[in-house]
Amino acid sequence: MVTNFLTDANQPDSSSVQVRTSTDPKSGREYVKVIVVGSLKGVGKIIHTLYRLGFAEVTEWSVPTPTKTPGEVMSVMRRCVLLD
Repeated sequence: MVTNFLTDANQPDSSSVQVRTSTDPKSGREYVKVIVVGSLKGVGKIIHTLYRLGFAEVTEWSVPTPTKTPGEVMSVMRRCVLLD
């Protein structure tokens, strides 16, 4: 739902937020975030499937966090990739 992406009035104005770059131009590496959103059971299933495929360890994922949608959680992992 579109309203999930609206800014929160309690959050600082985007003009006052410092943005750190996720790319280190000297090393040619970049951090990429992978986000899984769904039911707790669905998110767990995807995380374990990605583990079995050799994509990421289960412990690399954040603790499932509830979203604004009832019954929905999200989990995030960060991966460093080498840019060509």
